[in-house]
Amino acid sequence: MPKELINANPVLHGKKERRARSESTNIDEYAEEPIDQQEIFDVRDIKDPEHPYSLEELNVVSEGSIEVNGEMNYVRITFTPTVEHCSMATIIGLCLRVKLMRSLPSRYKIDIRLAPGSHATEDAVNKQLNDKERVAAALENPNLAEMVAECLAPTFA
Repeated sequence: MPKELINANPVLHGKKERRARSESTNIDEYAEEPIDQQEIFDVRDIKDPEHPYSLEELNVVSEGSIEVNGEMNYVRITFTPTVEHCSMATIIGLCLRVKLMRSLPSRYKIDIRLAPGSHATEDAVNKQLNDKERVAAALENPNLAEMVAECLAPTFA
């Protein structure tokens, strides 16, 4: 975690009520059932790398920012950092990608993007987040892998 906060006073938003699920939470077990926006919205529990809040609480990810096309096996998440110059945007996007890679069947194409106009280096971050080699290299970096693991740790219920 950074020593100096980029956004020292983020605006907090409420959490959406969770929909009841079957006993299992592994999306892969529902390979025959269509995956919907609500199931993907569980990425909301990812902890922000800079604050002790979830991406949902900071309104970085919302249910409306998720697109799912089951016929095309495609998921897109468009996220909005809390500030335009957020240096954690790439880490947040990496966390979103890893969470989906771990929970979706491998047939799904995952597209992670910054909301248009939400970040000073939007094009560069989008390119990094959707380049398989760059993602693999990032996850081989012990410091980045540890940061992703901390953000994905099940601390929010």
